[in-house]
Amino acid sequence: MVLYVLPLAFGAWQIAIVAAVALLIFGGKGIGKKIAGIIKGTGEGVKEFKKALNEDDKKNAENEESKEGEE
Repeated sequence: MVLYVLPLAFGAWQIAIVAAVALLIFGGKGIGKKIAGIIKGTGEGVKEFKKALNEDDKKNAENEESKEGEE
């Protein structure tokens, strides 16, 4: 009875996440490395995006300060 109900306890997203984690941990003839590379690239992209936003904020603050000094 428990074995019959157990598959109903997990949703499709939960099963997909567990499968992805298993691939990352155990590999999968290169699939795990590809997924890890995608995740790494995404993380680096987010980091660069945040860095660019911070640089833009600093430039805007400097421009506002220079405009206030001219007035």
